Amino acid sequence: MPSQKVLEQKQQQVAELAERIENSVAGVIVDYKGITVEDDTKLRKELRENGVKYTVIKNTLIKRAADKAGLSGMDEVLHGTSAIATSAEDYVAAARILQKFADTHENFNVKTGYLDNEVISLEKIKSLAKLPSREILLANVLGAFQAPIASFARAVQAIVDKQSEGAPAAEEAAEA
Repeated sequence: MPSQKVLEQKQQQVAELAERIENSVAGVIVDYKGITVEDDTKLRKELRENGVKYTVIKNTLIKRAADKAGLSGMDEVLHGTSAIATSAEDYVAAARILQKFADTHENFNVKTGYLDNEVISLEKIKSLAKLPSREILLANVLGAFQAPIASFARAVQAIVDKQSEGAPAAEEAAEA
């Protein structure tokens, strides 16, 4: 039987993880076995740089935190080694980084994930992983907004150029 102190620590971990899940827009659970310390360090650095929190935690604690946060349907994948990555702002960062890592490391696997407090399938996680980063998407949107304005400015400039070419000929005709 665990001591009261250990029980309180575990309850605190569950409460903190449940709050983290509730406050995140997306998360991914992975099986991290078989990766080297060097690879793990690089992965954690990339996740941290993209605003993703990554934690290795016991399956029972993940299950309890997920249940407390209102996520159900993860029980069947919570076995073996597990780590959870959560993102408070970016919907695709965790999926993109972890799926890319899983594609290059044989023993590292994505188990499941969630989006807006709803468990999603592995196919959806792989689809999310293929999306470009938030910055690239924003640049594309801004480019789309800017294109009509730039076209209008070029058309106006062409009219001005055409009129300025015709103006000297009109002045010469008036002088003659």
